[in-house]
Amino acid sequence: MLTTTDSVTLTGPLDATALRRAATPLTVTVDDAARARLERGRRLYRALRQDGPVYGATTGFGALVGYAGRADEADQCDNTLAHLGAGQGPDLPHDVTRAALLLRTWSLAQGHSGVSAETVDRLAAMFATTFSPAVPRYGSVGASGDLIPLAYATQALRGRGHAYLDGRRLPAADALTAAGLTPLALDGRDALALVNGTSVTTAALALARDTVRAAHRALTDLSCLLTDLLGCDPGFLDAALLRAYGHPGAAVVGTRMRHTLAGTSPSGTRPLQEPYSIRCAPQLLGAAEDALGYVDGVVAADLAGVSDNPLFFADGDSDGGGEGRVVHGGNFFGQPAAFAADLLASVTAQLGNLAERQLDLLVDPARNGGLPPMLATAPGVQHGLQGVQLATTAFVAEIRRAAAPAAMQSLPTNLHNQDVVPFGTQAALRSYDMAGLLGLLCGSLAVGLRQAVHVGARRPTAPRCAQLLDALAETVPPVEPDRPLDADVRAAARLLLTRDLP
Repeated sequence: MLTTTDSVTLTGPLDATALRRAATPLTVTVDDAARARLERGRRLYRALRQDGPVYGATTGFGALVGYAGRADEADQCDNTLAHLGAGQGPDLPHDVTRAALLLRTWSLAQGHSGVSAETVDRLAAMFATTFSPAVPRYGSVGASGDLIPLAYATQALRGRGHAYLDGRRLPAADALTAAGLTPLALDGRDALALVNGTSVTTAALALARDTVRAAHRALTDLSCLLTDLLGCDPGFLDAALLRAYGHPGAAVVGTRMRHTLAGTSPSGTRPLQEPYSIRCAPQLLGAAEDALGYVDGVVAADLAGVSDNPLFFADGDSDGGGEGRVVHGGNFFGQPAAFAADLLASVTAQLGNLAERQLDLLVDPARNGGLPPMLATAPGVQHGLQGVQLATTAFVAEIRRAAAPAAMQSLPTNLHNQDVVPFGTQAALRSYDMAGLLGLLCGSLAVGLRQAVHVGARRPTAPRCAQLLDALAETVPPVEPDRPLDADVRAAARLLLTRDLP
């Protein structure tokens, strides 16, 4: 069994860094404060279910809430999960699945769901291994949480369905045994609480946001490197100019770009006004910065919130004495994440447009300062970046196709019990896919910039731009002669999205 020095405690805030770390083995600790909350919530649930109906514990589910559920608690668990085994499509990426389960574990550990401490203990134990449930992509509308995908995850943790261990897809029972894990034993309240939240949506959104943020920083630096290689005048970054624009993101991006370009010497041979892909970069990247700030706020709120129904609240003394309440509501409704994911998709599309247009400028001898077409060392005999540029066109087309808003596509379902739905799951998973393509666009532009110097562009005059070029040159050899560049693009993307920034 693998171990890790990384750890998460279930008291205190959960951040996106923890979600990223959940992709690999992670120590998750159910501390004393979390255990006290869980035990208090469980006692409260047990008491309140004697006083009146509690959704999902004593009733049917969804549109069938008006009917009694199964009397036996283990049967009620099966009643919860069996009908949700209707997902289809490829399995979700492991990082999304494990991040979703970490978020679900944290939400349950806040004590408002009435689940047993043993359930949370078993979930926490999973993270110390490479176990990852096999969860089909399609089936959630994000309205009553991510019911179908989380049901598959829960079933795998019970030893049903399939799961991955060390990257191998196995029957879930075999994967649990090999990982040294004990199958979950659940009652109806435990089972419903595991599926009745937006954890898949939030996890996918948070991971996508992280990638887009990294790509945004990379494109800011690559725009500086392009400016320096071509010998552009950096006057378009003037601080007074950007203050007059009035948008805070542009000022922030402009400050970073001036810092990166400090020491650059314009060539004096460029046009008075550069194309918009250079001259308007601080305005475009600044607008993206402002939009990403909104997404940051939604992600932070979702990571700190409890998405479940119903919730249990204790009144009276701190040990759970006195009266309490069971409250039926809609905290599983993923509308904030849906809106944020749609905005993130729009940001991703425009950042992708910028990267593709900058590469197009770089390979065009009419605009690149006289460098050879396609940055080929011997045009015709060699083809340089021609294949990479074709691929970037395909990446941008795919991003644009996927960028249609999901949050306004509401369709009633579940006998009109779910008469409005946010489709946040679709929005978030779509944004996750788009973020990966944006990373490849950054890598493609970086390969082009590295090749430009090889075929005659000047070496950067700004020290920080020179550092970036040197890092790229260590990762990507010159393209001479032609070779497949798919691995080089991926390597450049990894470098850009994971490097420590100066």
